[in-house]
Amino acid sequence: MDDFTTEIIASAEGATGTKDSLQPSQRQDDKYQPQQEGQKKGWGGLTALRDRTSIQDRLVDRLLQQVMPIDGSVQDNNEAVPNPFERPNFNLTIMSNNFRRFNSRIGVVFRFQEKVEALLSWQTTSHTVSYLAILTFVCLDPYLLAALPIAFLVFGILVPGFVARHPAPPKGTLSSEQSIGYSPAGPPLAPAATPKPAKELSMDFVRNARDLQNQMGDFSNGYDKVVELLVPIANFSNEALSSTVFLFAFVGGIAMMLAAHMLPWRLIFLVAAWTPVVLCHPAVTRLLHQARQNQGKAQETLARTWLDGWIADDVILDSAPETREVEIFELQRKSAAGEWEPWVFSPNPYDPLSQARITGDRPKGTRFFEDVMPPSAWEWSEKKWALDLWSREWVEERIITGVEVETEGERWVYDIWSEKGDRTGVIDTPEPVQSKDMAMRQTSWEEGEDAIERRGDWRRRRWVRLVKRKATPES
Repeated sequence: MDDFTTEIIASAEGATGTKDSLQPSQRQDDKYQPQQEGQKKGWGGLTALRDRTSIQDRLVDRLLQQVMPIDGSVQDNNEAVPNPFERPNFNLTIMSNNFRRFNSRIGVVFRFQEKVEALLSWQTTSHTVSYLAILTFVCLDPYLLAALPIAFLVFGILVPGFVARHPAPPKGTLSSEQSIGYSPAGPPLAPAATPKPAKELSMDFVRNARDLQNQMGDFSNGYDKVVELLVPIANFSNEALSSTVFLFAFVGGIAMMLAAHMLPWRLIFLVAAWTPVVLCHPAVTRLLHQARQNQGKAQETLARTWLDGWIADDVILDSAPETREVEIFELQRKSAAGEWEPWVFSPNPYDPLSQARITGDRPKGTRFFEDVMPPSAWEWSEKKWALDLWSREWVEERIITGVEVETEGERWVYDIWSEKGDRTGVIDTPEPVQSKDMAMRQTSWEEGEDAIERRGDWRRRRWVRLVKRKATPES
């Protein structure tokens, strides 16, 4: 792809700053066009390569936006005030630019890490001893923590910055040979020390990339180690072990609430601060390594055996799974010939005052008993359904009215048909009442002799079955 083709594609995408809108200073340099064209050819097409890379990035970004829609990519155009916390979506160009900026500025973190490692590994004994002395004073007198940030600001930032502006005489000069002391008097002798990002492809830039690569590997290894050691204890994959840890943590929490005020916390923090530093000493590290090779595995095996035995004896987890009772209602409808026909197995009784009956909806369910399935994450605990013989109880629990309950036989619950209209439910009373009708209404359906003639078109009965929680298979 030559320069001319690149310019055509760039202008088609709406790029700014084309050759048609030249500045006055550019018009004055028109006589140098042949020289500039020769210079472009001399660079070996670097401009074309850069433009080609930009076009490829745009094409890849468009493709990623189509394939992987990112949450929050659709913005509301009606918002008058932009969201200050909104972040750009995934973009290869932005990611590449941010990585270069990050890598050129992360060097200060790696230098600080190197100093901490040198301090803890006793590379300079005087520095490590001074660090332990400061830790001792802070642990014995915790109020000194308030002065640590100020001391770091003064001796870690301000004093080095002043010394950089007023440096001491270098060795080999007249002042150093005559043993003249350091004097901060006089004007500044050196420019202020200003941290600057490392230049791309410089030695510092490559060193930062190397350290960043190693840090990513260390983080991944540490993450895998934590998942391997702690997650099986915390996620109850081994319920006996996790229950033991929970028991110890619970008892330890209660003990700490009762006895925390009696513990020598200053001494505890002092020992906790000294222990990792002492363990990092080369001599101590060698001793611990030798002791672990000699007796470490045996002690670890003994401790694990004792813990496993205690868990097996005292932690009992063979409890029965959780069980619940589920219900299904068998609905039947009276045909034109006066015979009851099986209609549907529904989770609702479809009583006269139910929402489905009022709105005229058909009952929902399945036609066959075998098609009734247990709830999600449950499984059947019994092989067969059982008829609920206490039909009056579930009717009273649901406060169902306008029905007739069979207390014997097949335990059907019938709708009661109203003589004043083709409807079911409670009988309206605003109409004039005859004495015979009043006597009939005062007689309940249990005492009336014509209850069979007043039954409606629907009847139902309740079936129950036990279900138990189903174990989720491991993914």
